[in-house]
Amino acid sequence: MKRFTSSRVSQMPESVFLQMDAAKKAALARGLSLIDLSIGASDLPPPQVALQALSDAVWDPSTYGYCLRSGFTPLLEAVADWHQQRFGQKLDPARELLPLIGSQEGFSNLLLATTNPGDLILLPDPGYPSYLGAVAIAGLQTHLVPLQEDQNFLPDLQAIPADVAARASVLVLSYPNNPTSGVATPEFMQQAVDFCLQHDILLIHDFPYVDMVFGDYEAPSVLDAKGAMGCAVELYSISKSFHLGGFRLGWAAGNKDAIAALEQLKSAVDFNQYVGIQRAGIAALGLPRSHTRQDARRLMERRDALCQALRGTGWDISVPQASMYVWARIPAPISSFDFALDLARETGVTVAPGRAFGTRGEGFVRFALVREPAMLQEAAQKIAGFLKERV
Repeated sequence: MKRFTSSRVSQMPESVFLQMDAAKKAALARGLSLIDLSIGASDLPPPQVALQALSDAVWDPSTYGYCLRSGFTPLLEAVADWHQQRFGQKLDPARELLPLIGSQEGFSNLLLATTNPGDLILLPDPGYPSYLGAVAIAGLQTHLVPLQEDQNFLPDLQAIPADVAARASVLVLSYPNNPTSGVATPEFMQQAVDFCLQHDILLIHDFPYVDMVFGDYEAPSVLDAKGAMGCAVELYSISKSFHLGGFRLGWAAGNKDAIAALEQLKSAVDFNQYVGIQRAGIAALGLPRSHTRQDARRLMERRDALCQALRGTGWDISVPQASMYVWARIPAPISSFDFALDLARETGVTVAPGRAFGTRGEGFVRFALVREPAMLQEAAQKIAGFLKERV
């Protein structure tokens, strides 16, 4: 009997989160309580003004229909205002911005809209696992670009072979980075834009952690680099900044040709996000910067608590400047998958294995800062006990 499964699906990697879910169930079956640090789903509360805007919209009959361009124009105007206030950028809502049903959806559809099957894409290794699924759907070839600890998890673009750069259609970056928590400078962003202009490459900068920055560090927008509007698209999300992951709302900003192609493709597959959710996004974007800075300080307190606790048990930890993750090398000769799965089954503490993010993630694990400091310290102690039995 014919299998109703495409070659695209067959090439998609198994989700690490499904494997971790099975380990969580095993821990619960043993009567253990979970401390889940494996998924970057924020536990902080969403802004009340956003929830109120959604609640009000539910009772507004004008929000019940399909959402075409006139329906999402208010969101794009709010996004344009946000870019102006945040970065001083003047973006055209009609040609240089487009709403997304989350940045993950936007990334996958952007590849479909701007590449052809067999094109070459430059992907970071390690990198966000869903990139690989999107690449399989688009039928692209992949060249992995190393993100190495001794280079601050920034790719060496000049080390990409000349024949590879000549063939490439897309370069993917994401800073603050998931999973490594690496950060970029404006100078690096300019180097990336210059590289892409030189080789006629579309630069996709996945930028969901723009607000999760600590201390004096500010995450640079690639669109601020000279020439960026000629080659770059930046993807944003309200999931991280405003703790509204389930709402699935974001936007794309940048090169007008890529934005137009993405809009044309999306017109065939969706009618955009519900207007009420868009109104919630507008309300969130209208909040003062102090709101997201306060949330970032809470994450920084968690970062400090976890890093200090892990260091006290023998881990060599680099303290991140941004994101909601701590990326750490396992202080024992054990594979990252074995470490993460066995740790979950035996202690109830779950982390993401580095190998799930690429071959160069082996030997590392990712901690998500999604619990309060006391629980993170408890997790560190359980991890120490687990390792003591293994070493």
